[in-house]
Formats: sequence, C-alpha cells, structure tokens
Amino acid sequence: MTLLKEFILPRLLQWAMVIFVGVTITFLIPRLSPVNPIDQALGRLTAFQNVEPEGVLALRATLEDLYGLGGSFFDQYIAFWQRVIRGDLGPSFSAFPRPVNELIGAGLPWTIGLLGSAVVLSWVLGVVLGSLAGYFPHRLWSQVLDKVLIVVYPIPYYILAFVLLMAFTYYLPIFPLVGGAKGTPGLNWDYISSVLIHSFLPAVSIIVGATAFRFIMSKALASTETSSDYVTYAEMAAVPKRKVLFFYVTRNTMLPQITDLALSLGAIFEGALITEVVFAYPGVGSVLYNSIISADYNVIMGITLLSIVGIATASLIVDLSYPLFDPRVRFR
Repeated sequence: MTLLKEFILPRLLQWAMVIFVGVTITFLIPRLSPVNPIDQALGRLTAFQNVEPEGVLALRATLEDLYGLGGSFFDQYIAFWQRVIRGDLGPSFSAFPRPVNELIGAGLPWTIGLLGSAVVLSWVLGVVLGSLAGYFPHRLWSQVLDKVLIVVYPIPYYILAFVLLMAFTYYLPIFPLVGGAKGTPGLNWDYISSVLIHSFLPAVSIIVGATAFRFIMSKALASTETSSDYVTYAEMAAVPKRKVLFFYVTRNTMLPQITDLALSLGAIFEGALITEVVFAYPGVGSVLYNSIISADYNVIMGITLLSIVGIATASLIVDLSYPLFDPRVRFR
C-alpha cells in the first residue's frame, strides 16, 4: 500500500496531468491560428461551381459539425476530449473523407521500423564506443574517434541526408532515390530486402549524428567514473580491465543513458520530418509535412497527440523502473 501511495500513484497522476495539459494545448493552438480550415475547405468545394448562399451556409454547418468546430468554444473542447477518449481523430481536411487514424496508421509502421532501429543502434554504438573511449582516453584509436565524432556532431542530420542522397543515388546509384519499398507487401525476402535497401540511407543519416551525440555523453560519463575512487581501487587490486570497464564504469553510467533511450523511443511517433521528406519515405514525418502544407489541423493534432502520449508514457516507464537500475533508489 505504501508503494502504491507514495511511489506509483504520484507518478501516474503526473503522467495524467502531462497528457491533460498537452491535449489542451493541442486543442487551443490550431484555433488561435489565423487560417480557417473551414473557409479553405469551402473554397476548394466551390472553386469551380456556383453554389447558392443557402447551400454554402448549410455546407459550412455540416463541415463544422464534421470537424468538431460547431458550437461554443467550451462545446468544442468537450467534444474534442470525447473524440480523443474514443480514439476518433475525425476525417482529414486534405484527404477527405479519409480518417486521420488511417493516415497516421499507414505511416506509423514505416516510422517505427526506421526510427526504432536507428535509435537502438545509435544508442548501443554510442554507449559502447563512448565507454571505451572514456576508459582508454590515451589510445590512438580513441583520440581519432573522438575528433571525428566531435566534427560530425554539429552537422545537421538533414545536411548529411542530402549528402548521402547525392552520393549514393546520383553519383553512385547504389540505393533507390525515393520510397519505402517496391513490390507487393508480404513476408518474403524480395519485399523485406526492398524495405531494408530503401531504409538504409535514411537510417544512416539519423544514426551517424545520434551516435556522435551519445558518444560524447557516454565518454564524459565514463571519464568521470574512471577517475572515481572505487575504480582506482579496483585497478590497484588488479581487477581485470574488462571487468572494471563493464561492471565499474559502464554500469554506473547507464542511468541517464537509459533515460535518453526511453525518451528517444517515445519520441519516434512524431517521425523524422526532414529525413522522411528528403528521401520521400512514407512515414509519419511525411504525413505531418503534407498536413502542415495543406493546413490539415486534424492530422497535425493527431500526430501531436500521439507524440505527447508516447513521450509521457516513456517518461512514466523510466520513472517507475529507476529502482531496477539505480541501487540508490529504494522503495520505502
């Protein structure tokens, strides 16, 4: 009972509050925009035909009801929450009558596959290489790797994406220029290999920069641990360097890095906007980009809500799992 009351319940309440505030802000921002999506929809529908004023008014009322923009501001807020709880994000403005859930659902597997693998790979590489470089700072390979990744880190990942695109799709046409795959979807090697080939360059553009960031962070943490008293004592006691590295240095640097991994995985639901646009990759980022261009507020709000819930849930899971990774945290 004490565990539930003093540890789990406060974090669940905090998680619920974060989602409540995030959903409320998501509801408010599009309604403060000077662009009226109903006017845009009416303009597209009546651009090439004459419609009587009564018909325009009736059409406006129908669209307002359809998109949850009818009634007072408070009525819209209540209706918005009802839709969110039901998981009904309404129809898309630009792809009417296609539901927002369907648009996001079509791009979500591509984004999860691309960003999920990229985040995990960059995290593993960054932690391993950073820990090794922090524990062996005077080795030649460590100094070279440190200088290379420090140079790579400030480069925006979309610049790297353009470089990879030009180098390996134009000058050396090894990889496909655009798309996520070719052929009929199915559990066969032809289609799976096509997915891997199409996702290779987008994944590399993300992994390189993310690995550089995690390398710098992991090396700084490992350097601090290496200079600690217990590591010095372990080395004086002739403990094998492999054991010192993995059980004394790396293990004691894992807490902030596990937090970084969980939050990064929670943020994948917003997509890699620029990378997906550069490579025309059919993920959530491309859906978000097209929605921003066409002022499709329903899709923008749907992706934003998905991102808020993903990051808040990842933070909750990390918070609840801290006692498993940090012996200083104890349930009382």
